[in-house]
Amino acid sequence: MIEIPEAFTLANQIGQTLPGKRIVNVTAAQSPHKFAWYFDDPRKYHGLLVGKTIDGAISFGGLVEIKAGTAVLLFGDGVRLKYHDKDEKYPPKHQLLIEFEDSSALSASVQMYGGLWAFPTGELDNPYYQIAREKPSPLASEFDRAYFEAMISPAEVQKLSTKAFLATEQRIPGLGNGVLQDILYIAGVHPKRKLNTLSDTERQAMYDSVKTTLTEMTNQCGRDTEKDLFGQEGRYKTKLSKNTAGQPCSICGTVIKKESYMGGSIYFCAGCQRI
Repeated sequence: MIEIPEAFTLANQIGQTLPGKRIVNVTAAQSPHKFAWYFDDPRKYHGLLVGKTIDGAISFGGLVEIKAGTAVLLFGDGVRLKYHDKDEKYPPKHQLLIEFEDSSALSASVQMYGGLWAFPTGELDNPYYQIAREKPSPLASEFDRAYFEAMISPAEVQKLSTKAFLATEQRIPGLGNGVLQDILYIAGVHPKRKLNTLSDTERQAMYDSVKTTLTEMTNQCGRDTEKDLFGQEGRYKTKLSKNTAGQPCSICGTVIKKESYMGGSIYFCAGCQRI
């Protein structure tokens, strides 16, 4: 899933690879997917985009935005973006394929669910998109301890678990169930812990981990559970993920557990993250 480190990496790679490329063909919704979300009718994407030239890309939270003249391409969540050089085969199933004049291409394939929006600049009225654009990224200096405390302190928020606080309601756009596992592990906080049980020291540790862990993941071009624009795994070695479940914790030796919680999976070390 695209989260903050992967969105930043993809936008950076797109910004280095695609600018100046002219779009000559667009194929949308070739492989039907129940949870692929489009702007308006995807059959209009060809007319909207053909003839446009890629200008650049930027990320907001877990979203990747590509500018192409007067049009915008926006990708999020479970979309896998892949660049194809000349003569490279495309995936057999895809939800969006953009072909360029130099015979290279960009494909987008939805995994569980994901948005693939193409629209004229300024016409996407999507609250998820707007919030991601407006809120400060944990990678930015504006996301300081005072900002974090303003989010975590309200009485209604204090009733939440640490997972619910970090990964729901767009409180921190782009921080999802994937990156939160290592964030909480490094902070020494269990994902089921209620916020109102945390000490000041633990709150500080959680804030510090949000900042430092996401920065490290981003500097390492994403997590090793995800792939970049060229199909390469990120260089950040996840401490808690499908890759480490059932293995001993590198700190205390306790076996890392996987459980279902809040409609998804959590990974934790019962020795380091006590509930």
